[in-house]
This record gives sequence, structure tokens and C-alpha cells, in this order.
Amino acid sequence: MHRTPARSTVLKWTTRRLDVDSLQLRVLVVDDNMDAGDALSAYLSIENIDCRVAYGGRQAIQTAIDWDPHVILMDISMPECNGFEALLAVRHDARTAGIAIVAHTALDEAEVRRQVLHEKFDGYFQKAQSPQTLIAFIRSFVH
Repeated sequence: MHRTPARSTVLKWTTRRLDVDSLQLRVLVVDDNMDAGDALSAYLSIENIDCRVAYGGRQAIQTAIDWDPHVILMDISMPECNGFEALLAVRHDARTAGIAIVAHTALDEAEVRRQVLHEKFDGYFQKAQSPQTLIAFIRSFVH
């Protein structure tokens, strides 16, 4: 019997490695669902990660400029300024272009690829994965 391999729900698309110059890794969680964003932020904080939450794309862009996170976990489906629009704005600003940005979404990986060149994102992480897997994935970007 021939089986089709399961589509991966965690993918690192770049070889980006971050030099973290502080005691704590800084992660910006972007999600228009306030409960989900706050819960993930609380979990990351327990794991000794300095974390902030932006509840939309526009707020994410400004927070990235003001705070300079190492990694952004970017939700895609958000009103007003979605994750793709926020991604492009962050990538086109010299102050934020070096931040690792992960598509953190319930959308299928193929859908993310269809809507924007995956090279703009550093990775893809489907929301249904365990928090422990997410922590390991985030840390895979750090030297």
C-alpha cells in the first residue's frame, strides 16, 4: 500500500541564525485573537522568553520598530492589516528587516505558499502544534 506523506506542520524555510545579544530571547506574538495571543505570551514568558503581543498587523509593525524583537510569530488571517501585509512592511523597513518571522497560523502550509513567496517568511508553524515544539522551533533560530 502506497501512502502519501503527511504535510509537515513545522517548517524552517531559511537558514537565518540570530545572534541574541541579551539575556532573553525577545518574541513578538501577533494574533487578533486576544485570548490566544495572551495565552501564548504567558507560556513563552514562563519559558524565560521576553514576550509582547500585538493584536493586529499595524500594531505588529510599530512594535517591531519600537521593541526590536528577535522573532515574530505572525498570524495570517487578521482584519485591516493581515499577516502578509505586515510581513512585507517589516521586511521593507531597514530597521526590522533582519527579524526572523514565522507564519504562525491555522492555515495550511500550501495556502501560505500560494499567497506569498515563502522566502519572505523564515518558517511556518501551524497553531495546532504543542507549545514545547514551538519553543524548540523558536530557539532553532538562535546561535
